[in-house]
Order: sequence, then structure tokens, then C-alpha cells
Amino acid sequence: MLTIPLAAPARTPATPMPTPGDATLLLVDDDPDLLRLLSIRLKANGYAVHAVDSGARALAAIGAARPDLVLTDLRMNGMDGMALFHEIQASYPGLPVIILTAHGTIPDAVAAVKRGVFGYLTKPYDPDELLGQIRRALSLHGGKVRSGAGQLWRDEIVTRSSLMEDLLSKAQRVAASDASVLIQGESGTGKELLARAIHRSSNRANHPFVAINCGAIPETLLESELFGHTKGSFTGAIADQRGLFVAADKGTLFLDEIGDMPLALQVKLLRVIETREVRPIGASRSIPFDVRIISATHRDLAKEKDSGGFREDLFYRLNVVGLRLPSLAERTEDIALLARHFLEKLASRYGREKPAFAPDALELLAKARWPGNVRQLFNVVEQSVALCPTEIIPAVFVEQAIQVEMHEMTSFEDARKRFERDYLTRLMKLTRGSVTQAARLAQRNRTEFYKLLQRHGIDASMFKGEAK
Repeated sequence: MLTIPLAAPARTPATPMPTPGDATLLLVDDDPDLLRLLSIRLKANGYAVHAVDSGARALAAIGAARPDLVLTDLRMNGMDGMALFHEIQASYPGLPVIILTAHGTIPDAVAAVKRGVFGYLTKPYDPDELLGQIRRALSLHGGKVRSGAGQLWRDEIVTRSSLMEDLLSKAQRVAASDASVLIQGESGTGKELLARAIHRSSNRANHPFVAINCGAIPETLLESELFGHTKGSFTGAIADQRGLFVAADKGTLFLDEIGDMPLALQVKLLRVIETREVRPIGASRSIPFDVRIISATHRDLAKEKDSGGFREDLFYRLNVVGLRLPSLAERTEDIALLARHFLEKLASRYGREKPAFAPDALELLAKARWPGNVRQLFNVVEQSVALCPTEIIPAVFVEQAIQVEMHEMTSFEDARKRFERDYLTRLMKLTRGSVTQAARLAQRNRTEFYKLLQRHGIDASMFKGEAK
């Protein structure tokens, strides 16, 4: 039986301790006395503790509320510590496990470490060594440790999903390096939020985070946005412009919807990434830069690569570490949590004190299909708040908002019209209302271009003298 020295002398840890109140530990042991005493010690050190007496109950507890770390005895009746570890590794690969073992089972514990267990402690153990291992595990495996700026690196991401927690663990581990990251996931899952979280957790956090949507800008303008240009280098270039690679120097450049980038520009992007230098359009000299690249796409880039739609060499440059964001349908336990979070954010905007969803409204949200993912859920919540005159939002307003949002999500024609309008507006801003120059950039004849402007109600005179 493990003896815990309750009166052990306190020592100052050699390394800074993460904020314990932000971390939840799951203790697993079939000895009730050990479980109680170990819980007391860890709670006294500021951790939130959940204790169970079997491996089966541990798995159920992890499924209900994902802890940040599991501390388990090796020898237990029924499912032992190693069997529990294998189950955790299969379903929750980012969750760190520390094993407690008697001297006679040290070889088993050492073998367990080789298979992925974070660490082990022999009985009786040193309390400060235990706390040290817990701190290291939380720091390395994405426990909720506060950043140097004093804010949670992941505070914009609201979740209780084990899938998301595992993803965030991987994201925080990769943030410590400068490896390029490719985030894949459906539209509306929060790819930019994850990219910003990685940036905040990295050693580049105090430098710029610059984002660009590669699918929303035509090729001729995208090249200029990324690499910059000199005055007079092409029609409409009325001043020097530094590119985003230079603007993001020492920080992070986020290339959203990289799968929509034209092949010709992919070649130039690959060259820039390989040389770590960028030459603005029309310039004679290259400019060195130091950026960390995070890219994202809703496409399956592996398939695009195989079919020739995306360059293989660029794919491997960008996909050093790949992360896949789950859809909202894969994290249904987050729907009610996110809905309440959005209500809190929107309350002041709409002059509400404490808006809340009625139980049947929450049930409707939980059962709905969300092809637009978190972005669509936010829109539904906002429409419900805007239209409902009472503090308690009934199901009828949620149902109406979902129907409106689904209509918008499934209308290809509306999406195409919005894209055309935004594209034409950007061109007219760039050329300061010159239809001739804009038509040339769009590679359309002047008459056809005029018809496009008229179709969308865009008056060229509105952009005369407009700064780019």
C-alpha cells in the first residue's frame, strides 16, 4: 500500500508552475485510502481533482469531462493501469498519463514509458517529484497553462469535446516550434481561430499575425498582396506596397483557403518559402523575411495533389504538421456550450441583460444539422437574439433562424453574386474608379465589364480618388 508523507517539507519548485486552477486531474486507484489522501494533496496544491476507483469508471469520466492529465495506479483489479493507458491512447491520444508503481513493477513501468506513458513514480514517492511531473506533463501536452501575456492562448476556442481537446494539445505542442502547419476542416469550423491560438502560444506571439484569404482575391491581385509591388510595375500600381510576407516579419502568416490558389502562383509561393526571400513585383532586389507559415483549406489537399490540382512539392512544404478540425456534427457536446457563449457575447450588442434559450430551443439546436458549422451556429444565435423580443428565446425563433440560415447556406447563386460584388468592388478601389484599368486586370473587355458593374449596381464614380 502506498504511504503518502502528509508532513513532507515544502520545497520551492525549480520550474515555474502552471496555474493549477486551470488544470483538472483524474486519479485512478482501487485503494480508497490512497485515492482520498492523494486527492487531498493535489487539491491543496490548487488542482481540480476527480477520483475514481477503476479503469472502467476512468474511461467514463474522461468521456463525460475531458481532464488535462490522468494519474493511475499500475496494479488494479479488473482493468489495470496499462490496459487503461492503451484505451486512453486509442481514443484520446493527446491525454498524458502518469503511472504509479511499486518497486517490483519498475521494468513494466519503464516499458510503458517507451510505449507513450508520460512518466512513472515508484511507491513511496517524493511529493515534489510528483508535482514536478504533473507540471511538466501539463506544459508539454497542452494543459491550460497561461501564456506570458497573462491570457489563455486558447481562450477564443470554446469546447468540452475530447476531439477538440486532443487537437488543442497537438496545436500547443507544435506551437513551440517553427514548423509549417496545415489546418484542414470544413468551412466554418474555426480554422483561423486555431491559427491565431497557435500564434499566441508560440515564441512569435509578440509579433504580427497576418491573415489573407487566397480564395477571395483574383490571381493578379493576390500576387501583389503576398509579395508586394513597386510603383508603376503594372496598371493601377500607383504607389509602392510591401507584401504580406514582409508585413508579417518575425510573426506568423496565415494563408487561408490555400487550396484555391492558382497553380502558377503556387510555383512562386514555393520559391519564396524555399529561399526565405521575396521580390516585390517590379523590384530588382529581394527582401529577406522571417515568418512562420500556417495555411488552411476546406479541400482535401492530398487528393488535389494526386489529381494535379495542387503542387506536390508545395504540399509537403506546407504540411509539415497537419491538423484536422472536426465539424460541429462531430462535437455535438459543444453545441449548447457554444450557443450560450455566443449569447453572452451578443447580449450587450442587442441591449439584453441575460438572454437565454428555452429548454426546447436548446434541444432544437442540439438536433439540428450544421453544414455551416460554428459560423452557422453563431448566425442562428444572432438572428434569434435580434428577432426575439423577450429574454427567454423560445424554439420558434430558433427554428425560423435555422430555416433562414439554411436557405442562405444552400444558395449557390447568392454565394456567386456576393463573390462577384466583392471582387468588382475591390478592383474599383484598386484602380480608383478606372473602368478601363479594372477591366484589364479582370481580363474582360470594357463593355462586358460595364455590364457586370451595372448588374451589381456599382457606380464607378463612387471610387474616383479613393485610396487603395
